[in-house]
Amino acid sequence: MQNINVLVIEDRPEESAPLLDTLTANHYNVIGVARSFKAALELYHNNPVDIAIIDIFLDGNPDGIAFAETINAIPHKAKPFVFLTSSTDRALFERAKLTQPFSYLMKPFNELELLYALEVAVEKFYEQPDVFLGDEEDTIISKDYLFIKKGKALKKVFTKSIIYIEVEEKYCNIFTEEEKFVILISLTKILTLLNDAVFCRTHRNFIVNTEKIEEIIPSDNLILLSGQHKATLSDTYKDILKRIRTLK
Repeated sequence: MQNINVLVIEDRPEESAPLLDTLTANHYNVIGVARSFKAALELYHNNPVDIAIIDIFLDGNPDGIAFAETINAIPHKAKPFVFLTSSTDRALFERAKLTQPFSYLMKPFNELELLYALEVAVEKFYEQPDVFLGDEEDTIISKDYLFIKKGKALKKVFTKSIIYIEVEEKYCNIFTEEEKFVILISLTKILTLLNDAVFCRTHRNFIVNTEKIEEIIPSDNLILLSGQHKATLSDTYKDILKRIRTLK
């Protein structure tokens, strides 16, 4: 599991410093601070950015907008971003709006407003057909990872780190290599959203990551998983044995 990676594009250290303090205090990972258009592009293309916070003016020029226009020009490279600016120029706002930012915030920033803007941006950009709500956690499932809300921040949990999933009534317990998460979703529903080449149902209450299987004991209806975890194997789902390559 890792924190959300944020690229900050701000040319004034006295303004980026409180922004960095707010982000790190709320468990966001700042991958870098760009002071110029060129530095922003270098950091963006050489780091796993999840979202960017962009000051419109860099060294007196509206290069923040130019940066947004540039990353939008490559669809598969596009990431969500929010503008943070002191500019009140209407024409500039209209130009910025064309880049489709997820939010347009004014300086000095309000901490809660900024955190809400980041959360909404991440959720909307990475949104799949289903967003799952729990008592303490919100989850969005994409191809390679889940975003799970913990406190004020969103955590990125790679699906490859999931060892197994167990259902309890309306909730799914997701066990990863590092910790356990609980989300409100049926086992059947979450199974449709995971890669069926990797994740397999072994019991009406269990889904396992086949890459984490260490031993299968059919006589005991038992699957041993990495990290000393165990899952039940019922007769109904013993077809999993056909998916595991064995040597005879």
